[in-house]
Amino acid sequence: MSSTPRRSSDEHPPTLRAEAAPNLSRIAYERFKEALFDRRLQPGAFMSQAELVEIVGSPLGPLREALQVLQAEGLVTIRARAGIEIAKPDLALVRNSYQLRLFLETPAIRHFAETAPRDRIEAMIAQHREAIGWVDGADVDRDLARRIEEVDASLHLGAIDALDNPLLRRAFLQTQDYIRLIRLDHHYAYSAAKVRRTMAEHLEIFGACLARDPDAAEAALKAHLTQSIQRAMGI
Repeated sequence: MSSTPRRSSDEHPPTLRAEAAPNLSRIAYERFKEALFDRRLQPGAFMSQAELVEIVGSPLGPLREALQVLQAEGLVTIRARAGIEIAKPDLALVRNSYQLRLFLETPAIRHFAETAPRDRIEAMIAQHREAIGWVDGADVDRDLARRIEEVDASLHLGAIDALDNPLLRRAFLQTQDYIRLIRLDHHYAYSAAKVRRTMAEHLEIFGACLARDPDAAEAALKAHLTQSIQRAMGI
């Protein structure tokens, strides 16, 4: 049976449902994702609601509401009398996530290359170069990995945000969750070498943006996304 995350047939976009949920449900939703991406939950695992209450630290009612949203987003499958199945990515999810990122980020990076203020691009370049320095002679522990992840995401989210379209932003953030799930399933961990390669690829994109060359920015982005998905899969 395929483990590709499934969407609910509910007419409302999952992220909108999450945002509309009561505060306790939203907290349970966020805590579940924290537990998942902190590796306290494992892809493909079956969990009882009682086990999730203990791990997530949320009352059962709000957790149940959060699980409905998480199922709509493809991160869990609620199986009657069997428990909650944590999504385990398959090759279809890898392919679809990569394709969706291309569709979302290609026009975004072209727009960013044409319109982003030069001082903003230069500040992002400086931040990336600083991140390279963070890993020189250092062990990439959890705290450092989170800081690096924020820098890593800043290019992609910055380009998406430049389009000023909240619907595209929501779609991008959901795609990011899929990428994080793929990394989790393949036991991806940041290393100094991976950080240097990622930052170097970003710097090439920034260089094209500084040159106001959207074609070069698009080409560099596509090359980076190809390398990024391969790194996520441990290739």
